[in-house]
Amino acid sequence: MTSSASKRARTTASSEPSEPYLLHYWPTIPGRGEFIRLCFEATSTPYTDVTNSDRNTGMQTLKSLTSEPGMNSNPPHFAPPIFQHGSLYLSQVPAILLYLGPKLGLVPSDDDTAAHHINQLALTALDGFSNEPHDAHHPIAMGDYYESQKDAAKRRATDYLANRLPKFLAYFERALSSEASKGGEYLYGGQLTYADLVLWQGLDGVAFAFPKAVAKIQGRREYMKVWMLYERVKRLQAVKAYLDSERRLPYSNGIWRNYKELDDD
Repeated sequence: MTSSASKRARTTASSEPSEPYLLHYWPTIPGRGEFIRLCFEATSTPYTDVTNSDRNTGMQTLKSLTSEPGMNSNPPHFAPPIFQHGSLYLSQVPAILLYLGPKLGLVPSDDDTAAHHINQLALTALDGFSNEPHDAHHPIAMGDYYESQKDAAKRRATDYLANRLPKFLAYFERALSSEASKGGEYLYGGQLTYADLVLWQGLDGVAFAFPKAVAKIQGRREYMKVWMLYERVKRLQAVKAYLDSERRLPYSNGIWRNYKELDDD
């Protein structure tokens, strides 16, 4: 991070929270929990990845959180990731990011509308680079195996690569060219925000799932501002250290899956 805004983010994140930050998510996979981990890691904020720290106890806690009627004034949770900060429990990635962003310096503090605009950008990235790639390999039934819906998955993946992926990449190219970006290095306000981290993780997952298709797009030098942002975030000192560590979990049978027959021909 080099901008003054990024320095503010780092300073904010370095303050110890009054209560520890806890992340409850499925062990061994990046999944939707990765959007939360990246916010902590990029800002060097201490947190506990509960199930990956203690598999047995962590899974018992996770199962309890997703089956109980709710704790104190917190509503029950449908599915992880579940974020815990003191007596507060939140699930759903956008809700967690909306809470964490200002606390970690990943939302500009001098812009009254920033939280809403960054949420808009993050929601769009989640749609295009997380939800739709998942539906490409499970287009019919979430509970069925991929092998039982391979023909439909090929049709869905083909449409995603030909139409949907370019549409989302073009949108973020426009966002980086907009006045709101303030310079084109980051999506909003001239500083790293959680929307950049959500976009980065989505792009990285899509590149794992569809390496040939992504290589073709990059080879044609399309959406270069988007890919430059991807490289910029990847080179941030704290992010690079995280990606090189054992804390960064490998892709497997989660949201982003590499089925060669679904990739570009």
